[in-house]
Amino acid sequence: MAQTIAWALTAALPVMVPSAAWARARVYTTYAWRHRRLPRLRHPRQFTEWVQWRKLHDRDHGLAMLTDKLFAKAYAAERIGDENVIPTLWHGPALPTVAPWPMPFIVKANHGCNQYVVVRNKLDWQTARRRAPGWLRQPYGRWLDEWHYTRARRCLLVEPFIGPVDGLPRDYKVYVFGGVAECVQVHVDRGSNHRWVQFDRNWRQLSSTAGTHDIERPTTLDRMLSAAEAVAGSRDHLRVDFYEVDGRMFFGETCLFPGSGLDPFSPTSLDADLGRHWRNARG
Repeated sequence: MAQTIAWALTAALPVMVPSAAWARARVYTTYAWRHRRLPRLRHPRQFTEWVQWRKLHDRDHGLAMLTDKLFAKAYAAERIGDENVIPTLWHGPALPTVAPWPMPFIVKANHGCNQYVVVRNKLDWQTARRRAPGWLRQPYGRWLDEWHYTRARRCLLVEPFIGPVDGLPRDYKVYVFGGVAECVQVHVDRGSNHRWVQFDRNWRQLSSTAGTHDIERPTTLDRMLSAAEAVAGSRDHLRVDFYEVDGRMFFGETCLFPGSGLDPFSPTSLDADLGRHWRNARG
């Protein structure tokens, strides 16, 4: 019911208020629905509030270009080396009828999030060809006011799949503030029993999620932290994502809006801790 009400309110806003006011009202509405409180956007304190602030006030085109996966990969390769970036097999506006690449591989939208298909067989390939045109019909991020995604090129890319025979590889998302990697969010069992947990840079666990107490420190953690800092530079905040496969580190992508600032942290104090890092990075 709460979700329905929130949708109805925000859907009506474009008729009632100008665009900028509509975006602000929608950010407040969606945040209040998810966090059960209004965000403080004049003086953000929580990390999730800073994400909303970025949606409304940050118009850095250089930062926005990092939503373009192809650009982000090239940018990362210049800073941490081609060998540490997952290669691109192909990119273009439409997938061919027959896949010319060895399976498994992954098809992604260049301009959005969670728009991908892992292709392990012919049925997966047909699924990718069916879904891909829908990814390209409109810019990503419009619903959640993530303006930056409008800078990314709307096209498709194909990468070799790295990871287990079944499932997806473990995902290490490094939160960098003002050039310092402060937190690593680890995602496990994506595509099945997906869950995540946060660690600090010394691999001390910061949060608690069922089934995440036995996650071992990645062997390339130190390299991930250094690489994330090299990619993020002195920006107030950037999340830099990596995989570790067979003892090797691979850059995946960058993220400007983790969870769109709508995923609650557990414990809630972690939201404030990361928010303090963001505030300090801005001076």
